[in-house]
Amino acid sequence: MLDLASVRGAFPALASGHVFLDNAGGSQTLRAVAERVSDYLLTSNVQHGASYAVSQRAMERVAAAITATTHFMGARSSEEIVVGPSTTQLLINLASSMAGVLQPGDEIIITEADHEANRGPWKRLAGVGATIKVWPIDRATWTLEPSGLAPLLSERTKLVAFTHCTNLLGTIHDVSALTRVIHDAGAMVCVDGVGYAPHRELRVAEWDVDYYVFSAYKVFGPHLGVLYGKRELLDALPTINHDFITTGAYKLQPGNLNFELTYSLLGLYQYLAGFGGPARAFADFAEHEEALTGRLLERLAELPGVTLHGERDPARDRRVSTVSFSVAGRAPAEIVSAVDEHKIGIRHGDFYARALARALAEAAGQPDPAAGVIRVSMAHYNTLEEIDRAADAISDAITRGPRAA
Repeated sequence: MLDLASVRGAFPALASGHVFLDNAGGSQTLRAVAERVSDYLLTSNVQHGASYAVSQRAMERVAAAITATTHFMGARSSEEIVVGPSTTQLLINLASSMAGVLQPGDEIIITEADHEANRGPWKRLAGVGATIKVWPIDRATWTLEPSGLAPLLSERTKLVAFTHCTNLLGTIHDVSALTRVIHDAGAMVCVDGVGYAPHRELRVAEWDVDYYVFSAYKVFGPHLGVLYGKRELLDALPTINHDFITTGAYKLQPGNLNFELTYSLLGLYQYLAGFGGPARAFADFAEHEEALTGRLLERLAELPGVTLHGERDPARDRRVSTVSFSVAGRAPAEIVSAVDEHKIGIRHGDFYARALARALAEAAGQPDPAAGVIRVSMAHYNTLEEIDRAADAISDAITRGPRAA
């Protein structure tokens, strides 16, 4: 069991009296992370690569953070870790580099379930002659099924970009199994782990993925994105940096990384070390989040007109603690606005997973599919009392009925 008093004490914002249930959009930040940003800027904010002591110390600090992030992801080498301002930018960089090695007629498969960050950069490669195919989400299970992928794979398939779990539904896909299918077809994988990384241990080398991305600001850290790429694949890519930079992660980091924010990632890793390391920490988080998810699903299922989207089982091996729903005859914005009054942060919209949000809204009979869904997303620092408080506020918003025009 988590010591929630100790956990919550590590996140200063949680003392504000607000309930933060928009964690899939951005988690709260650890004090240990923020303190490292400040400390780096105030004591070692110099350019790297010089021989004097402060420059050497600055390099050592950033290198330690990259090493910690390598362990966090379960990667083999720090040379496989690329850091950038966001996962969207990192995937744009990766796709821009891959454009230099694609041939007309090469095929890339994207999904209907993904955030646009793992769709848009690949769709743009149609401009260099690539053929873009879409792997549809199964309307019965609301998951990406191998049966939907198989007809799309061919000898021309170069890459399949898919999500570990969607930012709307939280259902976990079997990345290792899907990667084997795709590799057997001769293609690479690029996995969006943004929705997964705050909740479960990452093991990218074990899963044998080729590329994997997550957002540090959704894992209790700074506003950064992190991309893992197998070293041999990164070395083979054309550089988008200066033309004399031809190996390693730096070729996908034009302008270099942000030193102070990268150093602060060490605070995240040391927080996890306090639980016994990432494996133990995320096992504890998953157990607690399963209870939170179960309580929320139970409370929402009791409310009139509510359609829960996706997996109804809160089991930790099936889903993470991100839950979306719609209310019959009610605009998502109206429900969320009423909940705002209770100092509870939830959210509505398509969350940049526009194709999936529209499909969910249409399935729920929403009159305006473009309005999206309502999302409640929990983290390990949330409490059962907060879930009940949110459920009561949602119930009140539904019972109150639409406001007069």
